[in-house]
Amino acid sequence: MKENPKPANAPQRESRRRAQPLLMHPVVFIGAWTLLGSSFALQEWMNLRRWGYHIGLDIELESWGAEFLIWGILSWLLWRTLGPLIRNASLGFVLGRILPLSAAACLAKEMIWVLLFPGLPLNRPHMPYWPRLQFHLKAEVVNDMVIFWCSILLIRGLGYYQRSRESEKAAAQLEVQLANARISTLRMQLNPHFLFNAMNGISSLMRTDVDAADDMLEQLSSLLRITLERESVQMISLRDEVDFLEVYLSMQDRRYSDRVKRRVSVEPTLHDALVPAMILQPVVENAYVHGLSKIDRNGDLIIEARRLENKVVITVTNSGVGLSASSEKPSGCGVGISNLRSRLQLHYKQDCCFEMSEIDDGHVTVRIEIPFQLPDPNNPRFTRLGVE
Repeated sequence: MKENPKPANAPQRESRRRAQPLLMHPVVFIGAWTLLGSSFALQEWMNLRRWGYHIGLDIELESWGAEFLIWGILSWLLWRTLGPLIRNASLGFVLGRILPLSAAACLAKEMIWVLLFPGLPLNRPHMPYWPRLQFHLKAEVVNDMVIFWCSILLIRGLGYYQRSRESEKAAAQLEVQLANARISTLRMQLNPHFLFNAMNGISSLMRTDVDAADDMLEQLSSLLRITLERESVQMISLRDEVDFLEVYLSMQDRRYSDRVKRRVSVEPTLHDALVPAMILQPVVENAYVHGLSKIDRNGDLIIEARRLENKVVITVTNSGVGLSASSEKPSGCGVGISNLRSRLQLHYKQDCCFEMSEIDDGHVTVRIEIPFQLPDPNNPRFTRLGVE
């Protein structure tokens, strides 16, 4: 059995319905008006008691409640039918359309209310419908006009508030889109940089160890496949990032043979923590290029990740010639490191830390501190590869 297709403008209507403030839901809005009328009824009843008049509370609640119930319905109908026109009304529209409408609304309200309460006013002899209507119109016209124009101001105020929220939401979405575009651009910049350095390493082995160069080329193809699979994914689990790094380290093991001893240590509670994709590879690559490649033996590379309260702290320590003897500036201005700094700022603003320091003349450490986050499986942006 075929389902009836939705009209082309159905998504737009659903979007507008979702955009309506909760206050303008008919149950909430009309209920609030009725509650307001009940509060006025209680106040008048207490005043009358204080002045020596004995009128039943039920009569006060019924009359005031019905009056504000009618105004609630009329105001909601104004919002529903003329809301956009009222929110954007010019002075000419107000004088030419809304002013006559106010008289009609006040008349309609009084006609309904007088019909519902034939016994009021209590201090007068019984009157037919039309004389009673005339009496209540003279007594209530000012109050009715005030209530009507308060409703108009409420509708305009809600319109301003709604436009303001939509503008803020649009601005926030544009900011997020801009940040994601900048991060994607940085990722695109990082991949050729990584590929260029890897190909240089393979090229240097071609003349000395063809088998090692062939293994490195195979490992490089695995890294490129993983990179392509991730596509625009920005956040991945630390476990996946370390797996990617292990393949890269295996490539470096081929190139540097037994010159480097490495150790990777990650706290078990951090395996599922979210980190920016390729957060470790540029740091480790920097350690090899500017530190470990400068020594002939007994090189050390220690990669650690631990949790410190609500932060993930990652440190990469390597032996080498140190920052002062390196050709790189102490602040770390290589493509990979400057790229990583920029991505961290885009992801976390000021809620992150990147430090590069010299422990002694032969050891350098990099410390990265980011917020601890776990993936939300119910988030549609979360995939098996990470968060886009």
